Amino acid sequence: MIARLNLFLQLLGLFFFGSLAIVTAAERPNIIFILTDDMGYGDIGVLGQNERRIQKIGPAHRTPHIDQLAAEGIVLTDHYCAAPVCAPSRASLLTGLHQGHATVRNQQFDKMLEDNHTLGTVLQAAGYRTACIGKWGLVGELPARPGHPLRRGFDFYFGGLLHIDAHDHYPKEGPHRGPKQVWAMEEEISNQLDKCYATDLYTARAKAWIEEQHRERARQPFFLLLAFPTPHAPLALPTMAYPQGGGINGGMQWLGTPGKMINTAAGKIDDWTHPDYRTAKWDHDKNPATRELPWPDVYQRYATSVRRIDDAVGDLLQLLKDLSIDRNTLVVLTHDNGPSQASYLPQAYSPKFFGSYGPFSGVKSDLYEGGIRNGALLRWPDGIKAGTKSDQPSGQWDWLPTMAELAGVPPPARTDGTSLVPTLTGNGKQAESSIYIEYSAPGKTPDIPDFPATIRNQPRGEMQMIRQGEWIGLRTNMQSAEQDFQIFQIKNDPRQATNLADMHPELQSVFKQSVLRMRRPDASSPRLYDGLLVPADFSLATKKFGFDYAVYAGNWPWLPDFDLLEPVTTGHSDQFKIEMPPQSQMLGIRFRGVFQAPTSGEYEFFMRTDDRAQLRLHKLLLTEVDFHPQTSWVSAKVLLENGPHPWTLMQRIATAAQSGLEVEWSGPNLPRQPLRPAVMPP
Repeated sequence: MIARLNLFLQLLGLFFFGSLAIVTAAERPNIIFILTDDMGYGDIGVLGQNERRIQKIGPAHRTPHIDQLAAEGIVLTDHYCAAPVCAPSRASLLTGLHQGHATVRNQQFDKMLEDNHTLGTVLQAAGYRTACIGKWGLVGELPARPGHPLRRGFDFYFGGLLHIDAHDHYPKEGPHRGPKQVWAMEEEISNQLDKCYATDLYTARAKAWIEEQHRERARQPFFLLLAFPTPHAPLALPTMAYPQGGGINGGMQWLGTPGKMINTAAGKIDDWTHPDYRTAKWDHDKNPATRELPWPDVYQRYATSVRRIDDAVGDLLQLLKDLSIDRNTLVVLTHDNGPSQASYLPQAYSPKFFGSYGPFSGVKSDLYEGGIRNGALLRWPDGIKAGTKSDQPSGQWDWLPTMAELAGVPPPARTDGTSLVPTLTGNGKQAESSIYIEYSAPGKTPDIPDFPATIRNQPRGEMQMIRQGEWIGLRTNMQSAEQDFQIFQIKNDPRQATNLADMHPELQSVFKQSVLRMRRPDASSPRLYDGLLVPADFSLATKKFGFDYAVYAGNWPWLPDFDLLEPVTTGHSDQFKIEMPPQSQMLGIRFRGVFQAPTSGEYEFFMRTDDRAQLRLHKLLLTEVDFHPQTSWVSAKVLLENGPHPWTLMQRIATAAQSGLEVEWSGPNLPRQPLRPAVMPP
């Protein structure tokens, strides 16, 4: 299929990224994205701990600086992680793909992050200086480390490359799980890190990097991914109290001297408990005889670990103020998954003690809300109104398009995410996010009394979750591809105690069809439903023939998501040959049509482009040529039910000589042939 335009484009001579309603280059914010490890929704003061303390529900710890961050910005109460465990969650965050398209799934720890668009590469292309500090866990095979952050869009890296490097919080001494590695760029330096508690170490290095960036490149915006390995087990303690003050002259300080890298590298390792918790008492099972018991050591450790992160947040916010960049710096705080049950210590740990799962059921590894609903807190004084809250559902894969828009560029077309800028700024209409998670794990949901009896001690197995509006469809311990979803009205039933499937049978087909239309099988993580046919959409059967097209003019470093841009012209045609005059600017074309599958079975689609292009069926990402341009054919197979299937084909044309685009298909006992126009929706 060769696409050419026969259109007069008045805006061809302009140079712009597209008519995206975004901030100007001068207003682009710095971005600090703080990601904690195994911290629960309810561990944040404003999302749970404060209410526990006020209502005297049970033991509670404090997060005063994080609460202040929330008060000065927005709280996203219905924000989801991408998976209930670290590696796939982080992969989806970085690539902007949900778990139906991501290449890291299940327990694929240390699998290489795919060589494609990431938060780092997108913001680099937009002119940002980028850094990742802390936990990575997506490095790939050793010793080559192909998925190193420096090869995935980050200008600077300091932290633990392997996921196991986060499993002790003193990398040199390793008092609980043995010594671990820390890398400065591509040099392993753990032998220099005497008595360096991980939260302190990464905070100090992050502050130093921000100061270096401001000193050397004050006019260049920056993006920092600060991935704390805490409060994940083994719940190690710091060496001393958090240093007084904060910012340039106080708080954590990077000294950079081997053996004395930071200003808390002194005293005794794994020793200091926050005084608020050292003498805290609790009402053990409401028993008068045990009402004044001190908190067990493991819970003092957990609360101290969370409080240390809170102190670090306050320290960073003070630094931004000291540098006079706090008003135009977006600070985001969220978690990689729900709270864990692990301690790696002789004493067991339960998230029940602090109610870390908040008003939900489930923990890490569960697809119940407690395992995947993390919430997010954001502060950006120049762009976000203080004291706001939103229950608009969103997911980690939404951050890539959100950050792209804030940086002044449209996101790559391959993302599953939706820009959250309208929600954050209160300007414009917010498009709905696609909330979808699939995951498989051994074990059972813990037998915690707060959880409904229908959830406690139930096997996890193969799980799948989709949310549409107020409704959640959830399948756990799947035994067949046709197994029905449990259906929950999540606003009225946050604990997911009442399965409404019998009352809403119409939602079964909606959920079953939707999940098959938005994901691709991955051979490394097989699912029971991989062999099901993608359902046809018979609502598309009309007498209208051909396809719709829209033409865009701009300058894009990749194939952009044209849905966020204003077309210079639109139309409808019954043929693909559309003549185009000589161009002086990059063009983009989006075609939308319907493929009529003549019979049910396996189809293969082939695409060749001279520049960048992508083909989707429904919401399913089928073929793409973008991050690695090539002119040879690419192909993908898909199982389709006979009937109409909507397709979207997008192409970037850098020059008139690169306007070639061909798409072909073959099917069950059907030869390879060009994709042709078919019926279209009205």
